[in-house]
Amino acid sequence: MGEAGPGPGPGPGPREAPQPEEDEAAAAPGGARGGRAGPRGGIRVLKRNVKRNGSRSCLNRSRFGSRERDWLKEDVGRGCVYIYGGDSSVTASSDLHLVLCTVDTPVSEICDGEERENLFLQLHGDLVRRLEPTEKPLQIVYDYLAGLGFEDPARMQEEAANSDLSCMIRFYSEKPCQVEQLDRILLSGVYNVRKGKTQLHKWAERLVILCGTCLIVSSVKDSHTGKMHILPLIGGKVEEMKRRQYTLAFTSAGAQAQTYHVSFETLAECQRWHRQASTVASLRLSMVDLSCYSLEEVPEHLFYSQDITYLNLRHNFMRPSGAGSLDSLCRFSQLKSLNLSHNRLGEFPVSLCEISTLTELNISCNGLHHLPSQIGKLLNLQTFLLDGNFLTSLPEELGSLQQLSCLGLSFNNFCELPAICEKLILLDKLALAGNLLETLDLAALNRMSHIKNVDLRLNNLKRAAVDSLEGNKSVTYMDLRDNQLTCLDLSSLSSLEQLHCERNKLKELTLSGFSLRALYANSNCLTAVSVYPVPGQLTSLELSHNQLQCVPDWACEAKKLEVLDVSYNLLVELPSRILSSLSLRKLMVGHNHLQTLPPLLEHIPLEVLDLQHNLVTKLPETLFLKALNLRYLNASANSLESLPSACTGEESLSTLQLLYLTNNNLTDQCIPVLVGHLNLRILHLANNNLQTFPASKLSKLERLEELNLSGNKLKTIPTTVASCKLLHTLIAHSNEISIFPEILHLPHIQFVDLSCNELTEILIPEALPGALQELDLTGNTNLVLEHKTLDIFSHITTLKIDAKPSLTADSGLTSTFWSHGVAEMAGQRNKLCVSSLALGSFAEGVEAVYGMFDGDKNEELPRLLQCTMADVLLEEVQQSDMMFMSNTFLVSHRKLGMAGQKLGCSAVLCYIRRDVADPASSFSLTVANVGTCQAILCRNGKPLPLSKVFSLEQCLEEAKRVKEQKAIITEDNKVNGVTCCTRMLGCTYLHPWILPKPHISSIPLTVQDELLLLGNKALWEYLSYTEAVSAVRHLHDPLAAAKKLCTLAQSYGCQDNVGAMVVCLNISEDSCTCEMHGLTLPGPGGFSSTTTKLVTPSSSSGIASEFSSELSASEVSSEVGSTASDEHSAAGLEGSSLPRQERRCSLHPVPPSSIFQRQPSCATFSSNQSDNGLDSDDEQPVEGVMTNGSKVEVEVDIHCCKGKGLEFEPPAAEYSSSAAVPEDDSDGLVLMIQRQNSVNSNTAQAGVKEKCELQKSPSTCCLYGKKLSNGSIVPLEESLDLIEVATEAPKKKTGYFAAPSQMEPEDQFVVPPDLEEEVKEQMKQHQENGADQEQKEEPAVALPEEFDTAL
Repeated sequence: MGEAGPGPGPGPGPREAPQPEEDEAAAAPGGARGGRAGPRGGIRVLKRNVKRNGSRSCLNRSRFGSRERDWLKEDVGRGCVYIYGGDSSVTASSDLHLVLCTVDTPVSEICDGEERENLFLQLHGDLVRRLEPTEKPLQIVYDYLAGLGFEDPARMQEEAANSDLSCMIRFYSEKPCQVEQLDRILLSGVYNVRKGKTQLHKWAERLVILCGTCLIVSSVKDSHTGKMHILPLIGGKVEEMKRRQYTLAFTSAGAQAQTYHVSFETLAECQRWHRQASTVASLRLSMVDLSCYSLEEVPEHLFYSQDITYLNLRHNFMRPSGAGSLDSLCRFSQLKSLNLSHNRLGEFPVSLCEISTLTELNISCNGLHHLPSQIGKLLNLQTFLLDGNFLTSLPEELGSLQQLSCLGLSFNNFCELPAICEKLILLDKLALAGNLLETLDLAALNRMSHIKNVDLRLNNLKRAAVDSLEGNKSVTYMDLRDNQLTCLDLSSLSSLEQLHCERNKLKELTLSGFSLRALYANSNCLTAVSVYPVPGQLTSLELSHNQLQCVPDWACEAKKLEVLDVSYNLLVELPSRILSSLSLRKLMVGHNHLQTLPPLLEHIPLEVLDLQHNLVTKLPETLFLKALNLRYLNASANSLESLPSACTGEESLSTLQLLYLTNNNLTDQCIPVLVGHLNLRILHLANNNLQTFPASKLSKLERLEELNLSGNKLKTIPTTVASCKLLHTLIAHSNEISIFPEILHLPHIQFVDLSCNELTEILIPEALPGALQELDLTGNTNLVLEHKTLDIFSHITTLKIDAKPSLTADSGLTSTFWSHGVAEMAGQRNKLCVSSLALGSFAEGVEAVYGMFDGDKNEELPRLLQCTMADVLLEEVQQSDMMFMSNTFLVSHRKLGMAGQKLGCSAVLCYIRRDVADPASSFSLTVANVGTCQAILCRNGKPLPLSKVFSLEQCLEEAKRVKEQKAIITEDNKVNGVTCCTRMLGCTYLHPWILPKPHISSIPLTVQDELLLLGNKALWEYLSYTEAVSAVRHLHDPLAAAKKLCTLAQSYGCQDNVGAMVVCLNISEDSCTCEMHGLTLPGPGGFSSTTTKLVTPSSSSGIASEFSSELSASEVSSEVGSTASDEHSAAGLEGSSLPRQERRCSLHPVPPSSIFQRQPSCATFSSNQSDNGLDSDDEQPVEGVMTNGSKVEVEVDIHCCKGKGLEFEPPAAEYSSSAAVPEDDSDGLVLMIQRQNSVNSNTAQAGVKEKCELQKSPSTCCLYGKKLSNGSIVPLEESLDLIEVATEAPKKKTGYFAAPSQMEPEDQFVVPPDLEEEVKEQMKQHQENGADQEQKEEPAVALPEEFDTAL
């Protein structure tokens, strides 16, 4: 009778409360109360009864005592390990033990302290492995965390103490048996059970399970776990008891047979169990699957069945020796097939060589370094799989296996083709993918005349070597994908039928065409492909993503060619022989430079034509008349202005079903032509010049299922859309539609997108169609929905409407710097597995977080990350950790819990903030990503990628890492056949091949940064970075921009979930911290700021000489008194804006010849209190400056120089914000002060170039309402005449208030005697230069006045 150890079970109720803090402290090192010190004093055991948090496998963090915490902080090599008890039932009091230990504490010491024999390790809620006595549990945890991406030892110590980690790594004191994971349960229930044939035992309620070939009876009432008694039924019997109604007796086979009596409640239930159990008992087993059961030995009862021919022990921990171990497998006298892959063997079990009946042996992924010579005894072996090991050679004895026909050697460490394969004459496939071969030895292949299939994917092949001209007539299939070949000549392979050589670096390719049927050479650098003779059997030719300038001549002569893909090349013309081919059915010529297509003179069988992204202005006139089988046409992203007719008379023979014409120059005149395609199911006309869609024409497209009219100038959708009874998708965003179309009467309508239009009201029926799943009405600013309408719409699965505008201060702040729009479309799939995170006001409202999550085929993880990742980021940022973004991903990975064990998700996260150490700094953007989600920054109209694609095809470093860790990469380039991504959140069961550590990049934002684009894999697969930027750069609405990106991707062929987010950046004057807010630099192209205006100086406004209201008295003093400053910068101003002296941020460096404007004399500043006027460092009088009372008033121009020599400079020249201006190399800023006698004066005085040193002080944007450290700030919306009262200003939120200016004639600015003569001379020169300037400006046309202040 076998027993299985207990495992974790559900915890519906709370456990006993933990001990109070005082008791915990007593249990810490130094005292043994509540714990047990190990014999060496290296560990402390604390018994904890921790309440569960609703997840069966996750616990809340346990509380530590103060002494425990102090003990851990002393050394990062210390930590704690959670050990789960064997019996995890809800009533157990010893469910969890918390063991304090060090990285050097072995398992044996922990077991001694716990009085246990063994310790077990479970990874990712899956397999459970018995730890060796010398292994160190805490070191295992730390190594695991380091493998995930944690770098800081202190942080790893903190993470190891988090009980949530148990979803990824968990220790058990006894081996659990998780019955809920058994996938072969046939029947189960709670019944009265009695053990044994005699009546010595009493009847008791127990859980009974008929699973596979065994009857399992729990030892505890109503328990799904705990000790489970297993009764094997193979060869046993099931009988009805006559003395007790509805009772069966289950008896096992063998000399020590045991019996269990089970009493059922009804006759039907008894009969069902009897029938099913009798079938199991009478089985003559031939196939036994025990994979993924964490077995160390084969169950003893299996050896009683001598009919077993197939035994699957994959993903276990089989021991090489002992009872039921690998040495015992020879007891199966008829065993033919044995699977021992993924068993951590380390060495090949020699005992397997004694099973002479074996014909198939799989021992992949076991860390083998060599094979024993005894392998030659397996003379009947036909299939031998050794993939995923560390083999570098094969023994000579392997050559004696003359019946071997399949040998798997992929993902080992072979550097050359094994010579032993020449002796294996029945071997027809050579599988050496993922090895270390650098040379393709064709001569060795010639010696292996029996080899037909060669798989050399994912090696390091750089060349092909041919020692002789002897041809090879045996190889028919060769796979050379993902290597480093630059030139390939396989003309000697005369029998080659199919060649894969994608993703190499090929420039030239030469093949034999005698037998060639299919050639796949995508993603290379091919300029020429030679095939001789003409391949008469060729049916498929794929040459996309190369550098071909013309279609090869031999391809035009291939008489059986059916599929031709030459997209993403440099073609300028298409041969008429290709388009007129009588065999071609699919032609892909998109993303080339074609301007015209050859005319069609004869009927052709073409069914699919893709010519998107070319320069075609007109399609052949006879295209639809000669290509009667054409059902798919994609001519998007061309320059089409008209369409050819589909019929010559009244009757049309067109079979076209899918028509994509997005992003052309089509007008309303093309609509009548579409009527000829009566079989149209999908029609995309987005981003054209349509203004109307005639109602009579739309009514004839009765078979239409999907209609996309986005990005046009339509004002209505014809009422005849009601004639399209099969329509299920209508996309018409970004138009001028004001009347809601009559589509809610359509029976099959599912998706309606009318966002970004001009809808004002909606007339809806009383009942909506049952199929309607999503209605998008966002971006209709004038739309007001009544409560009745909202009640009707509440039955829709997804209803998108604009949220009411928020009146909070934060919303006003964030809209100044950035705004966002999000679009997510399910495509052809029935569920949306993409989620977005958009927080324009994050933390204190001066930061933003944007993210996108793609779960591929699962929607659970994207939604979890959408809800939790921002909170995790906030916690990590508050810890002031330099690795905050990396830790955000790693912690989010942990918080996925059980959902992240089997599911995975790509993610990109963008965080905009100022430097924490310097709040006065400019904004910086930090981007982190895993998987295939990407973020692109549009800087000065050019795309700047900020993320990295973690896939096997696009990241060679990751592919190399995964290969070295011996993952199996399938032919579709997926890790273990699951995912193409090498870094994801979740998918913990694929650790260490799949990691959550993100790629991180950080960049300061500048005025040239216009957009931030986020998208998932589907978006960037069909849209290039350049096209995405150019497509939306001119749009003012980020929602419309995001919608357009998704629409373009769908029109270009995307059928998967697609998500796009567009963040409009306005990092200009409003976000900088320099004191120049009265002047506006040009904003991002296409996205002008709505909160700032360009200031135009005029004769009446006085704005040209407005005093920077952010300057306090101390700053004015420092400007005059020549205090030191280390601020250097370089940026530009528009010519219409007059520059002036101010502190500059990194966004706006000071031009080398910048001038500084004279301040109005009526602006006075309080300086008698340091809280609002002077810093503590500024309270001392500044040398060279004399004040009268508490106010400082500027009356004259003061020039402070290091030397006596003064230079004259002309007025500042115009500067463009996009021009790079070098920084000043001097110690101080180059300044000019211009004299102005009154606020309304229009006389601009000339200035003198100076080098002054300004006192450094932190800057803060005035929009946030924060005080400067040495003074207050005044926004531009206030009056120019300001008085700041120090005792009042700190009480106001923004630190200032406005009041009428009061002139103080007696307050003067006293000029020091040593500067008096210089001042007089300079003022005289200013007046002369000013007069000259007035004469020059007289003919100038007066500019209209513009004010940026409240009048």
